[in-house]
Amino acid sequence: MYEWIASGLETLGLSQDIPAQAARQLEAYGHALIQQNQVMNLTAITQPKDVATLHMLDCAPLLECAQLPGHTLVDVGTGAGFPGMVLKILCPTLSVTLLDSLQKRLDWLAQVGVDLGLEGLTTLHCRAEEAGQDPALREQFDVATARAVADLRLLAELCLPLVKVGGRFLAMKSVECQQELEQAEGAIRALGGEVVGCHDYTIPHTQVTHRVVVIRKVAPTPAKYPRRWAKMQKSPL
Repeated sequence: MYEWIASGLETLGLSQDIPAQAARQLEAYGHALIQQNQVMNLTAITQPKDVATLHMLDCAPLLECAQLPGHTLVDVGTGAGFPGMVLKILCPTLSVTLLDSLQKRLDWLAQVGVDLGLEGLTTLHCRAEEAGQDPALREQFDVATARAVADLRLLAELCLPLVKVGGRFLAMKSVECQQELEQAEGAIRALGGEVVGCHDYTIPHTQVTHRVVVIRKVAPTPAKYPRRWAKMQKSPL
């Protein structure tokens, strides 16, 4: 797994900007994921090469989409830790909060963080729409990320309330998301955001091309957002 990760980071042009131990830490994280997946449903991707490419190297390009060193990031619906844990390993000065509604996933991620010697890694057990209405969390992060398979209108309502004005929301999407993006532009504006561009990349060692939609927070999110999840689903912005 190490060779795929290390060469992939070099292909992406990131190898000079990350700690020397990062590829080894990502390898250890990948092996821990495969082992834990035998007792906990974390991922459908279980082959070492696929874990290296479709998880680790898929997340790494987000480093180019926002200023991360010394900043704060919340990974909404982190699941098995993607992209938040990968970004923490690649950028140790980034303070990362892994947000998820399942405590046992967070407990595992916290232990992985301890095993890898990561500092500035926090887990948060709650629903994103509740976090967005919590004064202690609302508009407190420089960056929010989401890799969830959900409509961008919903993701924006979950994530943008957590981002400071001037910060960014990075949504991981497929390159076929143009129609979805166009449909979400009104919602993004209503939430205080502005689409500033898309970063397309091919995952090294694969033929898979993905996209990061980069949204800047330009104004405070109105107090009524985020709404309850059921309301969001029933009436997307």
